[in-house]
Amino acid sequence: MLRIFLAVAALAAAFPAAAQTAAKTPPILYRNATLIDGTGAPGRPGMSVLVEGERISDVRPDAQLAAPAGARVVDLTGKFLAPGLIDSHEHLATPPNRIRAEASLRRDVYGGVTLVRDMADDLRAVAELARASRKGEIAAPDIRYAALMAGPSFFADPRTVAVSYGYTPGKTPWMQAIDATTDLREAVTLARGTSAVAIKIYANLPGDLVAKITAEAHRQGLQVWAHTAVYPATPDEVVAARPDAMSHACSLGHAVAGTPGSYQSRTPMDDKPFLAADNPAVEALLQKMKTAGIVLDATTSIYQQARPGGRPGLCSGAMSEALARQAYRAGVTISAGTDWVAPYDDPWPTLHREMAALATAGLPLSEVIKAATLNGARAAGAEDEAGTIQAGKLANLIVLARDPTADLENLKSLEFTVKRGREYRRADFTPLTTAEMDETE
Repeated sequence: MLRIFLAVAALAAAFPAAAQTAAKTPPILYRNATLIDGTGAPGRPGMSVLVEGERISDVRPDAQLAAPAGARVVDLTGKFLAPGLIDSHEHLATPPNRIRAEASLRRDVYGGVTLVRDMADDLRAVAELARASRKGEIAAPDIRYAALMAGPSFFADPRTVAVSYGYTPGKTPWMQAIDATTDLREAVTLARGTSAVAIKIYANLPGDLVAKITAEAHRQGLQVWAHTAVYPATPDEVVAARPDAMSHACSLGHAVAGTPGSYQSRTPMDDKPFLAADNPAVEALLQKMKTAGIVLDATTSIYQQARPGGRPGLCSGAMSEALARQAYRAGVTISAGTDWVAPYDDPWPTLHREMAALATAGLPLSEVIKAATLNGARAAGAEDEAGTIQAGKLANLIVLARDPTADLENLKSLEFTVKRGREYRRADFTPLTTAEMDETE
């Protein structure tokens, strides 16, 4: 325990210099790299990117972009420059544990992740992490987060007690129990007061309420991030409500298996109807998602993990991969989200595991990278700010020694991350061990 607190204290002492606002630094010209822009297009050699403050001010062939007066020039000849990665599904505070959250976020940003989508937690803790990250007080990606809405019966879940400490579960602005009598205008307004950018529609709600919540959230300028099945609301009813993003490719299987009446009915699905060929019932649903422009946050890798006590999960890993593959073939926009945390002594972000799972599912490597960049930005409602390397967007970049479109393992050739114009050098990162993290319990 003492080592953990000494490590945190050392980080805090080091951060005043790192936390200087990027606006006070001179322009930086990253020159002559092979540019992987995040759109899925082939890499372009001989490209340069000019960063001024937090943002990219110009992107051109190297011969056409001269360094302005006073600029720092970083020669990237032979290197690869790509957008910062985006994890579309993290949980940073269920329950809140600041040391664990900061360790995970620090591993993320030093591993190339510059934005995460927090999918509903104790927003008192998440909001402070987001503020500290934005200001540069901690080494972390930017955080965009949701307030949760679910049916009253969901709030028997012990996790809701952990994230509502001091209050009655279901009666906080960040986690609200919704039924037919709820004033949805007031409920969404309360959620907005947490500085959430989205409503997460979670569980135990009928289709008509899913539609009404979605409509009111959109009216008030919030995104809607929904589970693929909301129990009893079916995947088809969720799609009809037109949320911005839906999580868990696995739950597309409810289009065939039927949707249980509540989230607590966690009966594993038979994977046989999905493994041999694309499933027709799922295909009809996917075409509706494609038409509506809904992003699928696939979370494929979580279903490959062993569950406590060896209990079967809702889906097998093979079923989740098959459904993600079918979604990709159908033309649905897929983002890369994790929904789990790799052991803390793994030096690389959990997102690497999800990207590998999407590649195993059959996505071309350029599309896997797009899932973790542009599509991740779309899922987070941040496409205007992040996800691609373009003038006007945030200076969220990664510099690699080797080409990630040739092999995802080349993401581990990371030399440094740039987040909002600040550099985080890979050589400066040392993870805490799992044993040390266990001491925080």
